[in-house]
Amino acid sequence: MTNGSMGARSSSVGNLGSVVVRSSSNGSLQQNYSNQNQQFSSGGGVVGPLSVKTFMNKDKDNAFMWIFKFAPRKKVGMMLLSIASTVAMLWILYIAKGDINQKNNTLVRFSGYSPSIDEQRVQDSALVNDQMKITMNEDNMVDLTAQPPPPLIAANPPPPDPVYFTGYTLPPGNPCENFRMPPPPADKKKTGPRPCPVCYLPLEDAIALMPKAPSFSPVLHNLTYIHEESLTKSEFGGSDFGGYPSLKQRNESYDIKESMAVHCGFVRGDRPGRKSGYDINDSDLLQMDECRGIVVASAIFGAYDLLQQPANISETAKQNVCFFMFIDEETETFMKNSSHVDYSKKIGLWNIVVIYNLPYTDPRRNGKVPKLLLHRLFPNARYSIWMDGKLKLIVDPYQILERFLWRENASFAISRHYKRFDVFVEAEANKAAAKYDNASIDFQIDFYRKEGLTPYTRAKLPIRSDVPEGCVVIREHVPISNLFTCLWFNEVDRFTSRDQISFSTVRDKIRAKTNWTVNMFWDCERRNFVIQGYHRDVLEHWAPPPPPGALVVSNNRSSIRIEKPPKNPTEKIVSNPKKPPSTKRRRDKKPSSRRHRKVAAGARN
Repeated sequence: MTNGSMGARSSSVGNLGSVVVRSSSNGSLQQNYSNQNQQFSSGGGVVGPLSVKTFMNKDKDNAFMWIFKFAPRKKVGMMLLSIASTVAMLWILYIAKGDINQKNNTLVRFSGYSPSIDEQRVQDSALVNDQMKITMNEDNMVDLTAQPPPPLIAANPPPPDPVYFTGYTLPPGNPCENFRMPPPPADKKKTGPRPCPVCYLPLEDAIALMPKAPSFSPVLHNLTYIHEESLTKSEFGGSDFGGYPSLKQRNESYDIKESMAVHCGFVRGDRPGRKSGYDINDSDLLQMDECRGIVVASAIFGAYDLLQQPANISETAKQNVCFFMFIDEETETFMKNSSHVDYSKKIGLWNIVVIYNLPYTDPRRNGKVPKLLLHRLFPNARYSIWMDGKLKLIVDPYQILERFLWRENASFAISRHYKRFDVFVEAEANKAAAKYDNASIDFQIDFYRKEGLTPYTRAKLPIRSDVPEGCVVIREHVPISNLFTCLWFNEVDRFTSRDQISFSTVRDKIRAKTNWTVNMFWDCERRNFVIQGYHRDVLEHWAPPPPPGALVVSNNRSSIRIEKPPKNPTEKIVSNPKKPPSTKRRRDKKPSSRRHRKVAAGARN
């Protein structure tokens, strides 16, 4: 091999060494970089620590010469370039790892490098250890700062398990723990329904036991409601307000699933109460949306009842419980004429809400809308107590909810009828009292019989009754109880307005798919916390003041004017006449003079 060829090979090795120096300088610290500059300035043909260690040994030089002798130059150069690049990269990673573990922060200044290449290599070196924070400055400064390891976070953490209210037991020694209902009083003169004792917790204890979490809704977790603008009438029954659900949709609504969409009134409009056929002023809707705890609601349509003010309500309930009374325009006019409504639309505890564009001509059917669909009118409320307009509340709402919902771990409670337990018997009673058209009642009963409705027997226990006394409804607004009232309303909308007839059918169909049921308590317990009045169905309007000489019969609701018939001296006297029924009650009769003398004598003594 000639000297010229050896010089050429030395030149190529020198060029290779310069490449290795540029690669290694990017990952080294300031001290190593200074040593390299000193070696380069000493005039050595090879620059960098790798080149010096490689070519200072004479035996290694002979090995390189032997390789050059038997291998083509291009292949040797490429092989050496690959080896040198690999060694340089390993050296860079080793030096960078040692520098990052130092406690003191270090500033490294690079000069004479390509910014695009060197910045990429610095970022690549940062991937070696996630404890390093790199900040690139405008003057090519890299700040390597040791950071604490970040917390380990899963890519998709599982959602936390939902929390539900699971009930509670009263503490030992509580008077209500072993309370048993006493037998009815043995007064044969009083045969009708009457109240019975109920063990309520003290108000403070009832408020403290209010659940923080909702009750569990079996199977059904997401419930939405069908909205339709263009309606098509189904095979039979239904209304524009209810949406005319078909029989197929009715059957599907009883197939309980995790997510469901059902008809539930208000099928039109922007929202319940706005352009929905059951319209409410926006100011009232805003006030209803702000009710987020407990709502007590009632309704009077067609001036059918007198407004009853709740009594024995605590200050806590007055501040936190919403009291809403729904009326129609006819009742509003009647109240204004009676000077009961002021400009604030509030009478005592009741917030008066006027309903416009009523969907039904029957006032009783219009009253079923707030009774069964309170969860749609109050979307943010947790609990509700519905009572008919003829009732007066006399127990605090917190105590009622604690007794009939929370203590029983129930989400729906209603009293059973005080006398009837069978739907077929209830239907015949409605027909006898002319509560509804007899043909419509027969059609509904026949439809339910074909679906499998049977008379009530003891074989249905623990179900206590198939007939509720529906004037009070206590419930929690969870999906399963909301579904129950939606489907119950659909039956009332499709068939008759007598909701006692359709109650058990809806309850049993849902119960067959889930383990959910209704808490049906004694009706005498219901009469404990409400006082029942009478409808004004005997009066079309308020009676005007009686003229002089008129006989007035007073009761606790109204005054009925009865004109005295003029005396006719020529009237024929019939022997043994049929005695007309007395219009006076026993307590209205005047005491006899003899009894009056006895009382007076007792007073003197």
